[in-house]
Amino acid sequence: MAGKVKSIVMEKICPIIEDMGYDVEVDYTKESDGMNLTFYIDCDKGVDIDDCEKVSKIIDPLLDELNPTDDIPYTLNVSSPGIDKPLKSERDFNRNLGKKIEITLFAKMNGQKVFKGQLISFDQNIVTIKNEETISFAREKIAHIVPVIEF
Repeated sequence: MAGKVKSIVMEKICPIIEDMGYDVEVDYTKESDGMNLTFYIDCDKGVDIDDCEKVSKIIDPLLDELNPTDDIPYTLNVSSPGIDKPLKSERDFNRNLGKKIEITLFAKMNGQKVFKGQLISFDQNIVTIKNEETISFAREKIAHIVPVIEF
């Protein structure tokens, strides 16, 4: 059921959100308070509470009409993915070019699994960072990539 709901909203609702100028990811998950349908929105300028409210007001009546859960109750959430959103899409990588990232590998390389450095290049197969040296990683060996948040 979760896959069906997610598929329906990705096909029918996500294009509307994208037309509003946002990147969007969807989760439909069981939480302690019941089922939650969450839309994570992002854009180059960042996302604030007003963006979330604007998207929520537009998609809420559309979801009521679409009824992707076949009347199973759920909580609608519209949220920012957060400043530590993992890098997944080409847009995520482009947004972080020249910035410090953290790469976690599935298995150790040169005795370590976690590497930090400035993202200097990427493609479908390789991600390259620079710290004291330039290091390239095969994407299939990377478990997780996140921006480094420094305060």
